[in-house]
Amino acid sequence: MAAQTPAGDATGQPRRLPAGRKAALASYVSEVGQVTVAQLAERFDVSLDTIRRDLDQLDSEGVLIRTHGGAVGLSAVPRPDTGLDVRMRMQASAKEQIGALAAGLVTDGAAIIVNAGTTTLAVVRHLRDQRDLTIATNSLRLPAEIAPDVVRDLYVFGGQVRFSAQATVGPVSFQRMSPGDDLQIQCDLALIAVGAVDAASGYTTSNLGEATMMAEMMDRASSVAVLADSSKFDRRLFARVAELARADYLITDAPPSPGLARALEEADVKVLVADED
Repeated sequence: MAAQTPAGDATGQPRRLPAGRKAALASYVSEVGQVTVAQLAERFDVSLDTIRRDLDQLDSEGVLIRTHGGAVGLSAVPRPDTGLDVRMRMQASAKEQIGALAAGLVTDGAAIIVNAGTTTLAVVRHLRDQRDLTIATNSLRLPAEIAPDVVRDLYVFGGQVRFSAQATVGPVSFQRMSPGDDLQIQCDLALIAVGAVDAASGYTTSNLGEATMMAEMMDRASSVAVLADSSKFDRRLFARVAELARADYLITDAPPSPGLARALEEADVKVLVADED
């Protein structure tokens, strides 16, 4: 008796088995970066429900990140409107390495200013041994992430709320209790997560209001540490935050490309690369 073969489709080609389809689907999402359920259903010629089940399973296996209406690859560059919870799962290991290294710059009793971002939240999670910190931030997520015994005072800047980023966008200052000029602040260290780092464009991000706020945060600190995983190197986004020389440190998970490394050295930026161990 002849060996059985998989049933064919209308063109006579063998139909892909489910395990093979899911492997191809995972590979495609990783290559493209971000796709919708409808796009995947059309590409793999299966129903929307089948794709949803496949994505749910691949997400549970840690192969990709399931989003509302689609999926993103683990190493994809997030779009500006990508939600914070999704971005927290992208380059997660690199962000934790960066967070652990950056936390070592924070000393007891320091006043620090921290912008909203998934990488800065990783820093906050590693602030376990420090004490008596004063923290100013535009992150609405940070108060829930930081250990209470680390903080002396915690302030959140007011302004417009960006729900996708769980952040406020507004002036880097606080109103007085009585009428008058706003109270200005000065911090020891600014921890600023950026969207891209490029030799020519410097530090950039996707939102104009956030870029303005990040630049002012840098101006309010005696020392500036920029945080960026290596997927953000040699790229530029819509809004410029600052030139390379504005930072004292660039904290990352892998060495920059030769051209970017030269530009950082010429700008007198100390590059700190996290250990993978």
